Amino acid sequence: MPYDPAIHHRHSIRLKGYDYSQEGLYFITICCQGRICRFGKIKDGKMILNDAGNIAQQCWLDIPQHFPHAELHEYVVMPNHIHGIVELTETVAVDECRGEKFFAHDDGRGEKFFAPKNECGEKCGDECGKKYEGEKFFAPTTRPRGASRTIGSIIRGFKIGVTKQLGGSIWQRNYYEHIIRNEQAHQNISDYIIHNPETWRNDKFYKIYYQEEN
Repeated sequence: MPYDPAIHHRHSIRLKGYDYSQEGLYFITICCQGRICRFGKIKDGKMILNDAGNIAQQCWLDIPQHFPHAELHEYVVMPNHIHGIVELTETVAVDECRGEKFFAHDDGRGEKFFAPKNECGEKCGDECGKKYEGEKFFAPTTRPRGASRTIGSIIRGFKIGVTKQLGGSIWQRNYYEHIIRNEQAHQNISDYIIHNPETWRNDKFYKIYYQEEN
C-alpha cells in the first residue's frame, strides 16, 4: 500500500496491549501548537531553517545521546512540524555510546551494565577494557524497565529539550505515530519524508494563510 498522509497522519490511538518499547521502526510526527510556523520556511522546494529550526533539528539529532537504544533514520524539520523515523534496538555500540568508550561489566547478579573504563574504579582495576581496546564492541544491553525506553518517553524528552531552549508553548499536545511493519512501508514513508519540502503546499499541515517571504 503506498504511503497515504491522509491515513497515516491521523492521530493514533495507542494500540491496546502494544509494547511501545519493543524493537522496531516508528514513524513520528510532532506538530507545533496551533500549527504555527516556528522553524523556518520553504523556498524553492527546500526547507530553510531559522534559529528555532536549528535548535529543534539539533535536539532531534541528540536523541541517541540520551536514549542509546534509539537509532534515527530519515527525518525532516518542516515549518510547523517534524517528521522522523525512529528505530528502537536492543544493541548499542559500546565504544560509541554517549561519545565515550564503554565496556561491559558484570553487576554480580549475572546481568551486564556499561560504564567508561575510568569510572569503574576498584571493581574492575587496570584490566578493564583491555580485551576490547581499539575495537568496536557490540553487546546486548540489559533491557531497561519502565517508561524510559518507550517511544513516548523519547518524544517527551525531545519536546522538553526544545522547549527549555526556546521557551513558551512550542508543541501541540501528544504526537502522531505509525508502526512501520515491513520494508515497503519503510521505503514509502522514507520517500515521503525526503520529499516533504517539495510538496509543502499540498501538505495537510500547510496553512492557506501562511505567508512565505519573497
